[in-house]
Amino acid sequence: MGSNLPFFDIILLAAVAVFLVLRLRSTLGKRTGFDEKPDHDPFSDRGENDNVVNLPRREDRHSDDSQFLDSGDTSTKEIRTGSLHGGKVAVDVLPSDSALAEGLSAIQMSDRSFDPAEFVQGAGAAFEMIIGSFASGDTKTLRNLLDDEVYHDFKSAIDEREALKQTHETVMVGINDVDIIEAEMSGRHAVVTVKFVSEQVNVTRDANGNTVSGDSNHVAKVTDIWTFTRDTRSKDPNWLLVETRSPN
Repeated sequence: MGSNLPFFDIILLAAVAVFLVLRLRSTLGKRTGFDEKPDHDPFSDRGENDNVVNLPRREDRHSDDSQFLDSGDTSTKEIRTGSLHGGKVAVDVLPSDSALAEGLSAIQMSDRSFDPAEFVQGAGAAFEMIIGSFASGDTKTLRNLLDDEVYHDFKSAIDEREALKQTHETVMVGINDVDIIEAEMSGRHAVVTVKFVSEQVNVTRDANGNTVSGDSNHVAKVTDIWTFTRDTRSKDPNWLLVETRSPN
């Protein structure tokens, strides 16, 4: 035999190697949308940026817990939406003839990676990051999360605040609810509208630290309706904020 390993040891080492490979694949194969950027990065010419929030995508996976259950009979296909309440994700089956169900189904047909339950988690993260970046005047982060028109509006408000030598502080006490309320395909773009209900403390101060507006001791319940869009034919997984409004 010389220095050769016994046959049993070789089999044992091979089994261990296979186990490690499978464990590695199970870990690296999962994408939550908060992973590092893919090789195709449309923002690479702007320099390094660790603040991009990718609203979660899901690789093409077919399993029993998919929100679109492929039973082979389209009349019985269940279409589900995701929501976030108190930090917990909920998945609900929609009436198949509802406008929201039709919109989500259209997006899923164009982008098989789209998962409403994962989307609302990413939307909540993006909401908190955008609110915080606006308060701190971080236009670099906002540039990567907003489309041109919304970015211009946000930057104008920040510039006006700085010209007055004012500072704004927002404390996000918590995001109570994140709900998808509208969804559609507009050409090649997926468009999803989300309602956020949060608790915030907002205060604006002048150069001397005096309160101009808001109250640092008051927690306000705030409802925002934001619309995000993504080019489903692009390799860029990021969604951009294209509209903000308050409920009527």
